[in-house]
Amino acid sequence: VLVRNIPHDAHESVRELVEHFFLVNHPDHYLTHQVVYDTNKLARLVRRKKKLQNWLVYYQNKHERTSEEPEMKTSFLGLWGEKVDAIDYHVAEIDKLTKKIALEREKVTNDPKSIMPVAFVSFKTRWAAAVCAQTQQTRNPTLWLTQWAPEPRDVYWRNLPIPYVSLTIRRLIMAVAFFFLTFCFMFPIAFVQALASLDGIHKYAPWLNPLVRIPLVKSFIQGFMPGIVLKLFLIFLPRTLMIMSKFEGFESLSSLERRSASRYYIFSFVNIFLGNILTGTALQQLDTFIHQPASQYPATIGNAIPLKASFFITFIMVDGWASIAAEVLMLKPLLYYHLKNFFLVKTEKDREEATDPGSIGFIKGEPQMQLYFLLGLVYAVVTPTVLPFIIIFFGLAYVIFRHQIINVHNQEYESGAAFWPDIHFRIVFALIVSQIVLMGLLATKKAVSSTPFLIALPILTIWFHIYCKGRFESAFVKFPLEEAMMKDTVERAREPNLNLKSFLKNAYVHPVFKDNIDHDHDNDNDNDNDEILSENCESESATTVPTKRHSRRNTPSPDRITDA
Repeated sequence: VLVRNIPHDAHESVRELVEHFFLVNHPDHYLTHQVVYDTNKLARLVRRKKKLQNWLVYYQNKHERTSEEPEMKTSFLGLWGEKVDAIDYHVAEIDKLTKKIALEREKVTNDPKSIMPVAFVSFKTRWAAAVCAQTQQTRNPTLWLTQWAPEPRDVYWRNLPIPYVSLTIRRLIMAVAFFFLTFCFMFPIAFVQALASLDGIHKYAPWLNPLVRIPLVKSFIQGFMPGIVLKLFLIFLPRTLMIMSKFEGFESLSSLERRSASRYYIFSFVNIFLGNILTGTALQQLDTFIHQPASQYPATIGNAIPLKASFFITFIMVDGWASIAAEVLMLKPLLYYHLKNFFLVKTEKDREEATDPGSIGFIKGEPQMQLYFLLGLVYAVVTPTVLPFIIIFFGLAYVIFRHQIINVHNQEYESGAAFWPDIHFRIVFALIVSQIVLMGLLATKKAVSSTPFLIALPILTIWFHIYCKGRFESAFVKFPLEEAMMKDTVERAREPNLNLKSFLKNAYVHPVFKDNIDHDHDNDNDNDNDEILSENCESESATTVPTKRHSRRNTPSPDRITDA
């Protein structure tokens, strides 16, 4: 269980406070805990040391191959500065960093200010962990906040030291930033797509008219250029959204990807779906659109959508079919590999990292499929000629992504199907949008009398979503006590001698400390690490819980009960 917003206590450290709190409030079930340190500076030093060690291996291999002493310049990127022996320089730098790392590690583990008001708490049973994670711990609902901890691979350690009180402010800032990113992005997309049309070229680049008159070039500009321009605009969007999600302070990789994927879908809906519809028709008649009543908006959109069917067909081919082909050919990882192999690979470790295919990439892939699902539902009635292109995309995507997930990509973490509630909501949202578009379209086809009957469709769809949310969403966010007790009982019967404490003792230790544990274990000297990182493991329940708090009987304030 991840515990956040642990209150400050003048008499006890965070480690002692956590142990005391859970021994008192969960006396029969509490097993151990691991406090969280602010190790961001230490992690930077460790990464820098690993980078220098990699360079040292490279120069040592070069020395073995050529029998010459490799030299390097010490200034920026090795372009200028004093020329020195590369091996000796890196050995000296690594020694300096090793000492800095040792000092920083000692500072982190001994300085109370480096211990964050966050802890991973482990229990003897799943039932006890479920009770703790899903209940309020104190009278004050803002203290001792508990939630299910992400699995160790899923923890994003850099965000754990962020103070809990600042998370709301950070998320508000990013919400405002995302709003402006989404709606301000529409104008450059519309402008560039206007330039990428025949009319735009005739108006802004008349010197290209002889080239445009060539039939092949003219067909390419009319058919594929707008979709390619839009694709180029979206290249850096996933990375931008991930940076924004990290700033918000989410504590797990899965939650970072879920937030980024959700925003990618919103961005795609506004800028690809609505943006192209409005810039193609309604924005060309902006005055009419602004001054017309709100009741006419569905009709305006209903008129606009059929006119954009050809654009979305080409966009599906440029973005959807091409991305599927690129996925099965692994063009992007292949390009990255050759670039890294030519410029960055120095050792076998670098080559292994360069050949890593990575994870499936939910940030872009999942919202992309949701967008095509939306297009399929919208155009199924409006312009059914779009459907074959979408069906081909989903057929190819199923075959190829199934193969890639099983045989190619690495599973970075396990989130317990946490993506599904978001996917279900977006499917329902796509249904509602398609129904509104259908009402708008019928309103323009002299079938206004049938429109009121269609109002029942979105109402029933929303009711269905509310029902599914109440019936099934808890399965993705909560752990039923019945299931927890059942699994505990089966585990006790199958593994009666399971040493759970040794299994959990270092499960949630920061990776920079784990490296230290492994190193000291190889040298048969892991006692110090157990003292530093696992002091909190001695947590057997007892009748009397030791505490360092002073007695409050001598305080001058009156007693709440006796007023004495």
